Amino acid sequence: MSSTWHNRIDFSVFGEAEGPAIGVIVDALPPGEYIDTEALRDFMSRRLISSEYTISRDGGFPSIMSGIQGCRTTGSPLMALITNNELVPDEADAVPRIARPGNADYTGTVRYKGFNDVRGGGHLSRKLIAPIMFAGAVCGQILERRSIYVGAHIWSIHNIKDQSFDPVNVSREDIVEVRKKRFPVINERKGSMMRNDMARADAAGDSLGGVIECAVTNLPAGIGSPMFDGLENTISQLIFGIPLVSGIEFGAGFTAAKMLGTQFNDEFYADDHGHIRTVTNNHGGLLGGITSGMPVIFRVAFRPNPNIGKSVNAVDCSTLENVVTGEDSKAQSCLVPSFVPAVEAAANIAVLSHMLDYPNF
Repeated sequence: MSSTWHNRIDFSVFGEAEGPAIGVIVDALPPGEYIDTEALRDFMSRRLISSEYTISRDGGFPSIMSGIQGCRTTGSPLMALITNNELVPDEADAVPRIARPGNADYTGTVRYKGFNDVRGGGHLSRKLIAPIMFAGAVCGQILERRSIYVGAHIWSIHNIKDQSFDPVNVSREDIVEVRKKRFPVINERKGSMMRNDMARADAAGDSLGGVIECAVTNLPAGIGSPMFDGLENTISQLIFGIPLVSGIEFGAGFTAAKMLGTQFNDEFYADDHGHIRTVTNNHGGLLGGITSGMPVIFRVAFRPNPNIGKSVNAVDCSTLENVVTGEDSKAQSCLVPSFVPAVEAAANIAVLSHMLDYPNF
């Protein structure tokens, strides 16, 4: 099943956007781990960013049905459910199957032979990132208790770029500082420029894409495996479960193709504490699919929101007639800010899954 991810940790995402509920089942979490539900709520609320760039804590926090008792993981499957308080009546047959540009309406209809729920995007809706975020938030708390921190920020929106994490020395403090911000950027001036650009796109009924940069700190060397079970393989697979992702790069990424070997290679040295490190971090903390002990750094590209405030040409899949859709008055010009915690969540799941192999974890 495409909505089930199987590794050392297993989880399944279920539900449709306008159905009674969406949720997640997470299996193989270590037992006895303390889980702070208020911290879970804060993490998930970071995806609920309004047009004024304030964070709401009101909607979409799951009910934990099993797997946590007395704030501790029990070792049994963790199930969390987000109920739909504005349930749409079951009139799926009456909902037209309109193939909108940039959306998965057409491909979903073909793949599921026209039986998929199309209300609000159904199982293909970006609302389904909420269960992934819940699973990632739980995994993140388990990692942070071992001093492993995952953090992300908006690296760019449209043509405006924030400054990058220090690829060699990014710290827990750097991650926590940007995580507390309503609009998660390192450079506030660049953040203001991004918000102005988003406002212009809103006014024009258009949308913008961008890039999110993520860092993982304090990972020991030796995590991951070569070929098909490298840590970057696992991170990438989970990242592509987030809607609108167009690409991912680690370290220097595609820029490496323009570099000489003497420019790209990161020289090793032993520091004063007897730890082996590299002078630079073009490899992004991963060599041969295995962590080097340097921070793991990667960036995720997101395409613009396909739902815009303009009428667009589309096709009615039922009648094969060309149609024009109306303006989407609720469309956001840029979804990148709300995807920042989703990127962190995907990385949390991937890292914890690999860390379970680490001795004495």
